Amino acid sequence: MTQIDDQTRIELEAAAFRRLQQHLMQDRPDVQNIDLMNLAGFCRNCLSRWYQEAANERGIEMTKDEGREVFYGMPYEDWRAQNQTEADDAKKAAFDVAFKENVLKE
Repeated sequence: MTQIDDQTRIELEAAAFRRLQQHLMQDRPDVQNIDLMNLAGFCRNCLSRWYQEAANERGIEMTKDEGREVFYGMPYEDWRAQNQTEADDAKKAAFDVAFKENVLKE
């Protein structure tokens, strides 16, 4: 494998993150957060929270809502109104399990 310096690695990781964000926000906004959480153990909200936590760790004050707005490119409630559909009871039950296993354990 080619040796990659730290700055290049950081830039590549950032590019991959931006592409994931584009995929979830522009290419596939139809994929519901609850489906992502149930299948993968994370969703857009997790990504926005991780962004916020990274900012906070570096001394940048950012609230949960501010982190979401950065990730979603708009207020979260606006994105939800445009893209989110109501989940059925089975998805909600699976989400409760996935949330406990993946978010609450952190």
